[in-house]
Amino acid sequence: MNNLKYFIQYILIIFLLLIFKLLGIRYARILSGKIFTLIGPLFRSNELSHKNLLRAFPKSGFEERKKILKKMWTNYGYIFSEYMFIKNFRNHKNLNENLIIENQEDLKKIIKNSQPVIFISGHFSNFELMAMHLEKSGIDLAAIYRPLNNEYLNNVMVKIREKYICKKQIKKGISGTKDLLKSFKKGTSIALMIDQRVSEGIKCNFFNAEASTTTIPAQFVKKFGAKVVPIYIERIKSNNFKLVIHEPISFSNNDTVNYITLTLNKILEKMIIKNPEQWIWTHNRWK
Repeated sequence: MNNLKYFIQYILIIFLLLIFKLLGIRYARILSGKIFTLIGPLFRSNELSHKNLLRAFPKSGFEERKKILKKMWTNYGYIFSEYMFIKNFRNHKNLNENLIIENQEDLKKIIKNSQPVIFISGHFSNFELMAMHLEKSGIDLAAIYRPLNNEYLNNVMVKIREKYICKKQIKKGISGTKDLLKSFKKGTSIALMIDQRVSEGIKCNFFNAEASTTTIPAQFVKKFGAKVVPIYIERIKSNNFKLVIHEPISFSNNDTVNYITLTLNKILEKMIIKNPEQWIWTHNRWK
């Protein structure tokens, strides 16, 4: 039964993407944004998003949360439509035409030092552009991804990511962690989102409540003395983005996995607080 449901979803989504392709990126964004803004509140995850917002911002009122989530669904729609044009972003001679970069010099230093680092971020704005920019800047990069439940769509997404976003895609999980270790030892930097709930992580404070959090960055810090580089992206208007490369963070040998993980969660919190409508609140972080 699930296979049939997933196949129908796949057909509908491919049909929508083809329509977006015909419309062009400008009108595709508008249409997709309106579709998601309309149907997003009907999803069960919208109720979860309200709960998550209330947990993060306990003083927020219902109308305030509703306004944030409306913008979130619109942004969700923008991201969805942009997958059809991801090739344009990748092949554009000057990706920076629509992407303002802060601290690009730090990336040049990382390349010059020839020491792999751990890039961390969350699902902000069009998060795919972060790994794309890192790779286009000359960073030898491997990106961790969480497979979609829909196998039909997942196969399409993996191909898109490998071809246009980051060639080295590593599936999340135990086998993926082994691949990460091999890659890192060979000098490949790692990019991963730390904002999703993980079963193999630890309980760590996130917006004043315990949330299952990945320890991969902390493990690499402890094992290799790796530096961690937070990176953040936000959408400015509908078609322009600002990407901020934060200064590399060095931890001491005495810092524990729990301390490192908590520190990175605090950084993620600040990113979310800065622009809450551009973070995807549908993740069940506090289950």
